[in-house]
Amino acid sequence: MGSIIDIEGVKVGHASDFEAITGCSVILFENPATAAIDLRGGGTSTRQIDSLLSHNTFGKIHAVLLTGGSGYGLDASSGVLKYLEERNIGLEVGRGLVVPSVPTAVIFDLGIGDGRIRPNAQMGYEACINAKSSEIKEGSVGVGTGATIGKLMGLKQATKGGIGTLSYRLNSGATIGVFVVVNAFGDVVSPERGEVIAGVRDSEEGHKFPGTVNLFKQGIIRRADSYQNTTLAVVVTDANFSKSELLRISNIAQTGLAKVISPVHTVQDGDMVISVSLGDKKDDVNLVGVIAAELTQKAIIRAVEQSTSLDGIPCSRDLNKD
Repeated sequence: MGSIIDIEGVKVGHASDFEAITGCSVILFENPATAAIDLRGGGTSTRQIDSLLSHNTFGKIHAVLLTGGSGYGLDASSGVLKYLEERNIGLEVGRGLVVPSVPTAVIFDLGIGDGRIRPNAQMGYEACINAKSSEIKEGSVGVGTGATIGKLMGLKQATKGGIGTLSYRLNSGATIGVFVVVNAFGDVVSPERGEVIAGVRDSEEGHKFPGTVNLFKQGIIRRADSYQNTTLAVVVTDANFSKSELLRISNIAQTGLAKVISPVHTVQDGDMVISVSLGDKKDDVNLVGVIAAELTQKAIIRAVEQSTSLDGIPCSRDLNKD
């Protein structure tokens, strides 16, 4: 099964702390890349995304970092900057200096494991050292280590989340790769059966999914700790697109989230899609967007399937097994 590293010039590395239950994942680009972002969640937390915004016309990026630790986890990007600077990768600013651009986004995972320990610069650097262009670990590793799904009734009734990645090769020869981390407030729903496969459970020991939307309709709106959410996706292609075209790809790719996460883009979520172009192949922006949405949808399902139970929060696989 394909992954984001099927695209030449892309490496992915994880750093995981399975005791504190947190971590980060970095996507490194061999050459500077053009990128754009679509922000739809109501609770985003980011660093260095300026070059991705539509009103900024200047700027290439050198890596993307996705990390746990909420706002504290943004410190991990300093390690990525150090790694890139040591290799003279970044925008040349004179006097032999470079400034790398590393857009960073976080998930909230402080409620699982030891929330006093978060990804830091050392962990970000470690993720870069671990980066490779071969097999990627998926599930509850890296930024997905502390990811959870379905938090309407609190973490004790949630299901474990994680990382998923897929790729697709177009007839033109261009390749599209997607990398997601699923830490959603809502439930993940099977597109084939329409059933919840990961989300809020009916009790702390429960194996059934009552459905977040159904609970909403019963008047259960949210708990005080239900802000611990975000689904992040990175779309990478070796087709050549402008920034405005990449924004459209991100727009379309967001529909992948909407097809399998219910509800999505809430006030409690920090959902976003970053789209990156780093090649010179030619293809249609609509086609790439549609395929990116499909891959995003499938990668979210894959993240659920590959996740593992941690800190008393069961994964979907263990719930179904039992």
